[in-house]
Amino acid sequence: MPWQRHVADVALEINPINGRLQYRTVVITVPRQSGKTTLMLSLMVHRALGFGDRQTILYTAQTQKAARLKWEEEHVRALDASPFKNMYTVRYGMGTEQIRWKNGSRHALTAPTEKAGHGEVVDVAVIDEAFSQDDNRLEQALRPAMITRPEPQLYVISTAGTAKSTYLRGKVDNGRMKVEQEPLGNTFAYFEWSAPLEADPGDPATWWQCMPALGHTITEAAIRANYEDMELQEFRRAFLNQWVDEIPNQWMVIGHSDWENVTDKASQIAPDSPMAFALDVTPDRTMGCIAVAGKRADGKLHVEITRSGEGILDHRPGINWMVPRMIDLYEKWAPCAVVIHPSSPAGTLIPELEAAGIPVLKPNATEYAGACGRIYDAVYSSPTQIRHLGQASLSIALAGAIKMDLGEGAWKWNRKMVTVDISPLVTITLAVWGLTVNGNKRSPVPWVDGL
Repeated sequence: MPWQRHVADVALEINPINGRLQYRTVVITVPRQSGKTTLMLSLMVHRALGFGDRQTILYTAQTQKAARLKWEEEHVRALDASPFKNMYTVRYGMGTEQIRWKNGSRHALTAPTEKAGHGEVVDVAVIDEAFSQDDNRLEQALRPAMITRPEPQLYVISTAGTAKSTYLRGKVDNGRMKVEQEPLGNTFAYFEWSAPLEADPGDPATWWQCMPALGHTITEAAIRANYEDMELQEFRRAFLNQWVDEIPNQWMVIGHSDWENVTDKASQIAPDSPMAFALDVTPDRTMGCIAVAGKRADGKLHVEITRSGEGILDHRPGINWMVPRMIDLYEKWAPCAVVIHPSSPAGTLIPELEAAGIPVLKPNATEYAGACGRIYDAVYSSPTQIRHLGQASLSIALAGAIKMDLGEGAWKWNRKMVTVDISPLVTITLAVWGLTVNGNKRSPVPWVDGL
């Protein structure tokens, strides 16, 4: 693939003054399943056969077992299916695994410990899955084994790591700094394919920007399936090659400053406005939320999580309280709509509410997508068309919210990929939709501040 050729072209550049390899250290960070195994195998075979005298190549991964598995299942198997098949023999003995080339070169395994490379003279060392290294002990063990060789190279290759990946993170920080400085005579080569932290993780344009195998060995459909099924943080690390500890509160859909811009702590629904309520439940059914939407005296939308008392929001643990509370709100305010998305976790509340005489408005998938877009449009229209009280639960939900692309410009709030409770956001979305479609039914009692 083009990215593999690019890395090989640069990593094997020759210093025109001394005629030797320019780079002693090559660090590569790419998303998972980008083809790094094929790249590294190609570089190792080239080293074994293309440097005249015999070469020693050591390969290691996150554990000795993982290294052996990749060496046997991917390195040896790929070579056995190649034109090189008759140019080497293979030793499989535990602890002595190696590909022995007829010119004397060896492609062997080493344990990922501080004893790696001891007793060896090494030309090339490959630290694969470097995110698993907690410190630099492995590299410190390998470096002395390479010191007498004329053209040694250490390859460090991995997808982005976690907070524990201090070794790889040091390489990444150093690489980013050196790329910016571009010093002459640099012996450190650095390659990184990753998405900007502010990029929408569900947008295919983001994927094309950072996934060098996309369109070659990976399809958009495959990435879409992973995006919808994986935890967002792990998707970001695995496929966007992002360090998740760098990602601040996301505010991926509506920006923090834009949401703050429509805050009005004194906002309230006008006395003659109809109002709509909505209910939502988290997928694990540990939290429930009720919200209300209505019109202010100036015609703008007002949204808030309802309040059972001073400082007590109807965003609470459990769900057993929700139907009794909604019955109380319905009897008190006679809303124009009570809304629940029927295919959501809150759908189980519908029969009980209807049995209590409360008609429930149920949006379909298309209507719900339109409702999500309506909230966005209300914030970004000129002038803005919505106000809220700055309630923390709602702000937290919006900070962690992301879109799920439905195609042709439609989207909805993504429940699978988030690490925060977005039920407050879902409820205001549904309440605004209920007000929009049923707002001609006016409430018979005037609104007063505090539900």
